[in-house]
Amino acid sequence: MLEKFKQMAARLKAEFVFYQRLQKHPQTPKLAKALLWLAIGYVLMPFDLIPDFLPIIGQLDELVIVPLLLYWALKLTPADIIDACRNTESGSVLT
Repeated sequence: MLEKFKQMAARLKAEFVFYQRLQKHPQTPKLAKALLWLAIGYVLMPFDLIPDFLPIIGQLDELVIVPLLLYWALKLTPADIIDACRNTESGSVLT
């Protein structure tokens, strides 16, 4: 069980690094970059569009809105840029 959590944590860290690279890549479309910033902002903002005191819906809004923003950002980004950002071993950005 502990090994599974370690694998999930490693995968989550890799995804964060991927989105950082995608944000910094010079050929990522501006709208995709804006959607990535909106996803980060929505997670970090102190208030929600749907208040948390509403049963179920209030707690699940982050689980719906943030993945949708990330999905749209990836859909707007060309596949070769996504591949370049996923396959970069070092912290540098491919140009």
